[in-house]
Amino acid sequence: MSHSSTRAALVYQHLLASRDEEIAAHVDGLIRRLGDGGRGAASGT
Repeated sequence: MSHSSTRAALVYQHLLASRDEEIAAHVDGLIRRLGDGGRGAASGT
């Protein structure tokens, strides 16, 4: 993707990073609300 200036590219990257953080926080909240579904602790594998 091409930008007209370095500043425009930095602004765009900042906006994307902020949005990624919002999405991750939302997904994390959903997972925490669902809990482990009664299966016990996850093994991580």
